[in-house]
Amino acid sequence: MSEAIQIRPFPRGALIAAAGLVALSIVAAGAGRLSGVGVTRMPAAVPVQSRALHFSDRHDGAVEVTDTDARVVAVLPPGTNGFARGVMRGLARARKLEDIGQQPPFILTRWADGRLSLEDPSTKQHINLEAFGATNSAVFARLLTGESSKP
Repeated sequence: MSEAIQIRPFPRGALIAAAGLVALSIVAAGAGRLSGVGVTRMPAAVPVQSRALHFSDRHDGAVEVTDTDARVVAVLPPGTNGFARGVMRGLARARKLEDIGQQPPFILTRWADGRLSLEDPSTKQHINLEAFGATNSAVFARLLTGESSKP
């Protein structure tokens, strides 16, 4: 009943072929990157609409969004707008690490190709909001297009 287990070595030709394929892929990717062959470049989009905004926490837990003239653009009630709060929390953390206060505004921009982005010029962080889906980017789109309201 006990038969010896035959140990078969992995085929040497398959290993050499796999190593050759990996090496060829790396060489082709490097050549394409250096020469530009096979590389698709997107034309630079121009900004269509832009707005400088300040975000500040209120004592009741809401987030108040104001423009550069201190006019209230929106109030994000507590327990809502989790995506906007998360994005702003990340940007505020970067500012805190670099000892930058809340004074510099964030720049919300709609581009000619339809993209929407939020930028912090003081930390050089740039977030492409459409990457998070239409529902999440719509939260910021309302801040861009909404009329300012009196505080």
